[in-house]
Amino acid sequence: MEITPAPRFKQRYLDEVVPALTKRFGYANVMEVPRMSKITVNKGVGEASVNKKILDDAIAEIRQITGQHPATRMARKSISNFKIRDGMPVGVAVTLRGARMWEFLDRLVTLALPRVRDFRGIPDRSFDGRGNYTLGVKEQIIFPEIDIDKVERISGLDVTFVTTAHTDEEAYWLLKELGMPFVRREEETAA
Repeated sequence: MEITPAPRFKQRYLDEVVPALTKRFGYANVMEVPRMSKITVNKGVGEASVNKKILDDAIAEIRQITGQHPATRMARKSISNFKIRDGMPVGVAVTLRGARMWEFLDRLVTLALPRVRDFRGIPDRSFDGRGNYTLGVKEQIIFPEIDIDKVERISGLDVTFVTTAHTDEEAYWLLKELGMPFVRREEETAA
């Protein structure tokens, strides 16, 4: 029986991030250090009520990007202005945990984000007050798994990083130490 090594970013978390956060925040115990709980990838496909192929394309793209089959999200109430009825498919979502979560984070930080046009970093203001961060990706083609020639329409998706941090500052430093290329508001206005 062969033992598979821990994902690269998980090993980085254990070797580099835990000591750095312990030093920064003065944690008394290793179990106090915030950690990644899960990553959810969500893509809205409200136009699926008009064209069913859009939903199938979204499912295929999310499956390619994450390596896991997404769940279809249904509308909870009818909205006549958007031509959506209760129970219609309006999105797809995947929850990544464990090794798949670490591998996705690795690919996002090292491969996908640097492929964004005119990339200067990601904003640091999308924290929710409870230590979770949501990143909006405008184009799914930044992921190397997506073949640009086969994409019929460019669309975005949301990536939410759920952590065990109690504050946004702890979550910020956790993600920053893991390699997320944050840009502070002051740096953003100076550029």
